[in-house]
Amino acid sequence: MPPCRPITCTSALHELKRKIPYGWDLNPYRGCSHGCRYCYAMGTHGFSGYRDFSTNVAVKTNIVEALEKQLRSPNWKREIVNLGGVTDSYQPAESNYQLMPAILKLLIQYKTPAIISTKSDLILRDYDLIDELSRITYINVAATVTTMDEALQKKLEPGAVSSRARFEMLKTFRKTNASIGFHLMPIIPGLTDDTDTLTALFTAARAATIDYVLPGVLYLRGATRPAFFDFIKTCFPEKFALLWELYQKGGAPKTYKDELYRRLNPLRQAFGLSNSYSKPIKEKLKVYEPSEKQLTFLKP
Repeated sequence: MPPCRPITCTSALHELKRKIPYGWDLNPYRGCSHGCRYCYAMGTHGFSGYRDFSTNVAVKTNIVEALEKQLRSPNWKREIVNLGGVTDSYQPAESNYQLMPAILKLLIQYKTPAIISTKSDLILRDYDLIDELSRITYINVAATVTTMDEALQKKLEPGAVSSRARFEMLKTFRKTNASIGFHLMPIIPGLTDDTDTLTALFTAARAATIDYVLPGVLYLRGATRPAFFDFIKTCFPEKFALLWELYQKGGAPKTYKDELYRRLNPLRQAFGLSNSYSKPIKEKLKVYEPSEKQLTFLKP
């Protein structure tokens, strides 16, 4: 892959308006060479669409120094940080720039809880650091997986590792004290929403002994919408009419979602998989960080 464009940041942590289940985002990179055809972040930071977002990756060269400055501040309350909310922190560039080990060491030093969601098994490189962090505070390791059909997966996520490799990664992290999640998103109507696809995914998730599954239906907005429909028109023209009809707006209609979840939820329950994202957070934060401030967002 070509080298990343170097940039600097004034802050590493960005506070979110909606603080459920986490209040801060940290993204070491801009853009992502995983090249997921449905990525909601295509239009962020001035990117013009799929090709620009997936090839013009930038690395925040001073993010470690910026993060330490924020974490050592007396105002930092050790709230949960989401690593890679916009771009994958373990995309291929990370194998060259190796920012995550230093970031994890700071989280360990300042006992800061974290959530990491990735489509890469490169995260296994940092197993020892994540294991150490999991024994002093809350950390969640999650994999986003859309299908077990590897031919389809390669079309949807050309730069990501195989779905099987992601579940094997989760199975490995089961040996730590981290909570383990499976993010089933986006579910794409007509492509990945059939019962056979869901059954195969839940079979793999159960084998990985995950703590929870978090499903979500495809959402199309901004630069993602035209890029996604260009992809469908080229690779799955027979699905174009269905998807175009469903996505007159940003999200699929309620009638579609109701029908999907009427099938999905009983199937998930039959596999004994929890859909409670907050349960492992509550359980582990009570052990490690039982402060009233950190648990406020979890109260009903």
